Amino acid sequence: MNADKGPAPGEGPSREERDTGHYDIAFVAEMPDGQRVTATVKGDRDPGYGSTSKMIAESALCLIDDVPDAAGGIWTAGAIMAEPLAQRLEANAGLSFSID
Repeated sequence: MNADKGPAPGEGPSREERDTGHYDIAFVAEMPDGQRVTATVKGDRDPGYGSTSKMIAESALCLIDDVPDAAGGIWTAGAIMAEPLAQRLEANAGLSFSID
């Protein structure tokens, strides 16, 4: 792996930037009939430092506490955790989800 790829130590956002960062992402889908649907995800922290660790922790807790027994196989996070994870992220990780 090439060590000179990416930022060097100390080149990332400052603590203040991490603490006051936020994001608002809109996903727009256009249906075959021309109808448009927009899904929005908002976060109250820097996405790279503040939100990611909370998302990982809440996903782990969701797997332990909220996922029902399911048939074997490979499941994506959205398929197996879906609504329980969205509720956890809204309650504990500073995220919000909406569909317009």
